[in-house]
Amino acid sequence: MSAYDGYSKTGYGAQGGDDSGGFFVGGGSQQGSQGGGKSHEDESLRPLTIKQIYDAEEPYSGADFKVDGAPITQITLVGQVRSINPQQTNLTIKVDDGTGQIEVKKWIDPDKQGDAEPSFEINSHIRIWGRLKSFSNKRHVGAHVIRPVTDFNEVNYHLLEATYVHLFYTHRTTGEHGAGDNADEDSMFVDGGDGGGGGQLPNKVSLCSENAKKMYNYLNDTPGGNDGMHLNSITMALDLAVRDVLTAADELLAHGLIYTTVDDETWSILEF
Repeated sequence: MSAYDGYSKTGYGAQGGDDSGGFFVGGGSQQGSQGGGKSHEDESLRPLTIKQIYDAEEPYSGADFKVDGAPITQITLVGQVRSINPQQTNLTIKVDDGTGQIEVKKWIDPDKQGDAEPSFEINSHIRIWGRLKSFSNKRHVGAHVIRPVTDFNEVNYHLLEATYVHLFYTHRTTGEHGAGDNADEDSMFVDGGDGGGGGQLPNKVSLCSENAKKMYNYLNDTPGGNDGMHLNSITMALDLAVRDVLTAADELLAHGLIYTTVDDETWSILEF
């Protein structure tokens, strides 16, 4: 079993095993390496935030993703359910952990259609085990196991665990005090600005589309109170189609730059 600087066992069943779908740290799935797949030694279970998922490096299409320079195979994350879309072949949900939003897909066994009925509700918290996937340059998580979170301490625990492993890898590669110069690059949560109150935009904004930048700047420059700005106000102010604003909003939500307030069509800037 692999360990991170003396730390090897996770809590709340996050390591998998009999109570969590058959996955464990450093060991991969109990399916082994059938069909020429990876061996147990090549597998690992890495706790991540959604921002880390979007920041993961993919050297080339089909290659293993890397986070903090370390390859990842299986991942676990904890987040809040924002939408549920049950279909005949899969269950698609959108999950938010405060650092971003991502789609999670769990494929349904044709012989087990009862699995298509989720055991959780909108706005509840869930833990997910699965693999990071990329299709048409859009990332999602292919889930093996999804279960409800019954103790909210597990949410905080997961973030602390993800932080611990992140620091293990960044300190191992840069030295105990070597991460300071690259603090923004190594961030596992939402991006900060210049760190000195200089008013620079978060780094992620520079990677967004032009419409997303316009929307971010509008929300940032327009006082909307705690309720934020509604879709109609944004489309009128920016002279954009409703579809363009919704697409821009999804992009900003995915990067953890904005959040929904009173409803799904009202947004506000996530303060850094």
